[in-house]
Amino acid sequence: MTNNKMEKFEELAEKRVSETLKKIQLIGNLANKNNYDYTDKHVKQIIETLDSELKLLKNKFAEGNSERSINFKFKK
Repeated sequence: MTNNKMEKFEELAEKRVSETLKKIQLIGNLANKNNYDYTDKHVKQIIETLDSELKLLKNKFAEGNSERSINFKFKK
């Protein structure tokens, strides 16, 4: 007997983590000063937002659900 819930989890986790890694790499491409202008403030906001979301993810697996934002906007 197979564990369908675990198989589904593994299937979705592999897909979603792979997609997320690709997106993070695309964000990293924004560091190219030949193509983009940005400030340290921009970089700090991006990193802080990603760090915050990663902390929420860790808490979800440790404790259960957490509320979060799914949109990113630079603060003025």
